[in-house]
Amino acid sequence: MAPSTHFKLNTGALIPAVGLGTWKSEPGEVVKAVAFALKNGYRHIDAALIYCNENEVGQGIRDSGVPREEIFITSKLWNTHHPNVEEGLQKTLDALGTDYLDLYLVHWPVRLVPNETSELLPVNPDGTRSVDRSWDQNETWRQMEEVYRSGKVKAIGVANWSIPYLEELRKKWTVVPAVNQVELHPFLPQHELREYCEKLGILLEAYSPLGSTGAPIMSDPEIQQIADKNGVSAATILISYHVNKGVVVLPKSVTEKRIASNREVIALSEEDLAVLDGLAAKGKAQRLNTPLWGFDLGFADWYGPVKAQ
Repeated sequence: MAPSTHFKLNTGALIPAVGLGTWKSEPGEVVKAVAFALKNGYRHIDAALIYCNENEVGQGIRDSGVPREEIFITSKLWNTHHPNVEEGLQKTLDALGTDYLDLYLVHWPVRLVPNETSELLPVNPDGTRSVDRSWDQNETWRQMEEVYRSGKVKAIGVANWSIPYLEELRKKWTVVPAVNQVELHPFLPQHELREYCEKLGILLEAYSPLGSTGAPIMSDPEIQQIADKNGVSAATILISYHVNKGVVVLPKSVTEKRIASNREVIALSEEDLAVLDGLAAKGKAQRLNTPLWGFDLGFADWYGPVKAQ
């Protein structure tokens, strides 16, 4: 049975199962990457204010010639805009050149306080991040619900939220997050989080599904064995893994050949999925893209020691 090409959000809207990630896409590269992806069948673009390339993402969308209404566009509220969600959203809309988003996510469960050092990544005099540790994330979510009701965003969700943060938010939300976008791959399967979100109707999205440059996951012998058996690349196995499990996957590339091949999704057997699900428990568990500033923000407890879940 062929894997799904789309999944349904709790709003009833359909989201393409594979999207183009734009994190770390360099100036000049992302315009071409977005335009090429859309011309070659992608209909889902994942962006964020902190990537500092949304103007180019928007230009790539226009260069593609694909009508806006055919494209599912996601962006994310940055940490310095938690007290004013509408302002942060408008910056993104202006940069992308659109009047609405299909999905808007709270990028991290933390508020940063901008100061003279930076508008986006401010630091204190001692070099630590300028964090407002008293900030109530329920207030951020209340404002997210307001922009959702305004129609400027068709769905709202979160990114990088663990179960304790979601449990706190759950006490007051009136709109259940449609999505939780997290680092997800066989070395970090997050089984417990997946089960939790599934019960609440929150769709998981996988960022960094291929790890990063030089990441061990792409050369893992057990993953390569599954790839050889199916006659495809390790990247295809890693991308297909998520879609087969009902998870949206967001591979990032600026290389035309890889952008095209990353859309290839195959059906995986239950045996293959079981092997992939069990790699972390065999001692391979690790995060591959932990931002260094995450620990500065006090996320040592949030990330915690990586263990098979």
